[in-house]
Amino acid sequence: MKELKIFSPATVANVSCGFDVLGFCLDTIGDEMVIKKTNKKGIHITKIEGYDLPFEPQNNVAGVSALALIEDAKPNFGFEIEIYKNIKPGSGIGSSSASAVGSVFAINELLGKPYNKTQLTNFAMKGEALASQCEHADNIAPAIFGGFTLVKSTNPLEILQLPTPKDLFAVIIHPQIEIKTSESRAILPKEISLKNAITQWSNVGSLVHALHKNDYELLSKSLTDVVIEPYRSQLIPYFNSVRAEALNTGALGCGISGSGPSIFSLCHGNETAQNIAQAIKNVYSKTNIPFEIYISKINTQGIKIL
Repeated sequence: MKELKIFSPATVANVSCGFDVLGFCLDTIGDEMVIKKTNKKGIHITKIEGYDLPFEPQNNVAGVSALALIEDAKPNFGFEIEIYKNIKPGSGIGSSSASAVGSVFAINELLGKPYNKTQLTNFAMKGEALASQCEHADNIAPAIFGGFTLVKSTNPLEILQLPTPKDLFAVIIHPQIEIKTSESRAILPKEISLKNAITQWSNVGSLVHALHKNDYELLSKSLTDVVIEPYRSQLIPYFNSVRAEALNTGALGCGISGSGPSIFSLCHGNETAQNIAQAIKNVYSKTNIPFEIYISKINTQGIKIL
């Protein structure tokens, strides 16, 4: 192959109780990228549509992760990258990770797949760090592996794939405001109480167990964040109203997607998801903030060739 087109999906990180370690992959939202082999060595970004992003590879998330890969692979040719950006930067549903993952996945395919998914995650983390000022994999891992993932460790990097209940849907509301990951990290406490720590790791453990047992009731009980959400929710207009309406309409849980401003609700079944989408749409329709709503089954495949 000399050229391919890929779909790089949006993702939800943290999943309430799993700050920086848990994430899941979405199906209906994502970027598209075209990557071509070229005789000219290096990485060359030739086209960007959707949002105004840098063309210089060292200043572009997709470029940085691609440069990390080719520095290791040392091919005697280069790559041209076209980016068709559908995920708004700063949306909280893995915009930067979709770019970082897309370039390394496609280049790996064009090289004959010398790297495994964990190695690709490692390269993509270099690009993600450009956007958030730190290397983390909670968006990158689900985009590459699909479904639910848990980042066991970043040094050394260890990703665990978790089961996905087959009738699990996500509803995402994206208020059209921007919250930068670096800024939303700055407001977080440096220390937390022992009581909150115990509650949080209890919820992470029970959420992982619920996924393995296909237990929707336990999943619902686990989707609580006592560490991060109390701080970040202050940055998101009408967060508490959306959360209350989603839970009243039957959501298993509702929380901040990544660093926000997007809010996710996990639902058992498509019909419930449709009802929740309408309920939270009613909340934001009464405000002057534009918004988008997405309904998605959990994407167990992850990034894919189109």
